[in-house]
Amino acid sequence: MPVKFHDYYKTLGVERSATQAEIKKTYRKLARKYHPDVNKEAGAEDKFKEIAEAYEVLGAPEKREQYDRLGADWKTGQEFTPPSGWEGVHSDFHGGPRDGGIPPEDLGGFSDFFSALFGGGIPHAGANRREWKIRGRDHEAEVTIPLEEAFAGVKQNIQLQTTELDDTGHVNRKTKRYDVTIPAGTENGTRMRLTNQGGEGVGGGPPGHLYMRIHIAPHPRFRLVGRDLETDLPVSPWEAALGAKIELRSLDGNLSLTVPPGTQSGQKLRMKGRGLPKRGNRAAGDLRASVQIRVPGELSDKERDLFGELAKHSKFDPRH
Repeated sequence: MPVKFHDYYKTLGVERSATQAEIKKTYRKLARKYHPDVNKEAGAEDKFKEIAEAYEVLGAPEKREQYDRLGADWKTGQEFTPPSGWEGVHSDFHGGPRDGGIPPEDLGGFSDFFSALFGGGIPHAGANRREWKIRGRDHEAEVTIPLEEAFAGVKQNIQLQTTELDDTGHVNRKTKRYDVTIPAGTENGTRMRLTNQGGEGVGGGPPGHLYMRIHIAPHPRFRLVGRDLETDLPVSPWEAALGAKIELRSLDGNLSLTVPPGTQSGQKLRMKGRGLPKRGNRAAGDLRASVQIRVPGELSDKERDLFGELAKHSKFDPRH
């Protein structure tokens, strides 16, 4: 009796000219996405079953060769009857796809089309589940640190609650602690990977990774712009006019900053290499001080007399 033809290449989304390595890579990616232990969306289990069946054929060169011999009879959606000479083709299955997934007996067996080509269909119940390995899920964490720790580096102990699926599909909730070293010069938004610190693998598969996104909290005196630091530098009118040496408190100690004569309000003074320290191939940032000219809120009699004398003798007009 004719059955509906299954285009296994279309199921995996690969070309018929794909190499075995390309087929294997694509299958593993799809198996992780639709594995019913980790994907609870409607239809995920059926999709995984289709993927597993397609890889059972295309992932084995001898079965793929038999399938390819159908040649011109491959037409998606066409009713299919195995050609003469295929009636005796039969394969004995003892597990299923070798690179991830769950045994087909857990999903209800293979399609009629598969059985029409290869016979059998449902592997024996004693199949070794350890052959079905899926890499554990990657975990994501958000960590916020003060600017001082991003500047100097810090060792952080973080605690995360994770949800794991064991080989039987049961949900286990665990609390894990991680000792994490955040290097000096870490930028805002940096994504760090802790290898093999993510979810546990299924069926003995390797663990996933833990990815940490580093956020740097706002600072009361400094603004972080990429790898540069910016801050405001209050100066008096006479310091701006005459020039001065001013002490600036930075993240790694006090700096002596030269304010040139005639410095204007809003002018930025740069200290090269005094921003976030060098990290890897990323150069150190700069520290920029934005000059803010301040005037006294209250004047003594002497100060009022001096400002009065300046007003009489100065020809400076700030509006021209």
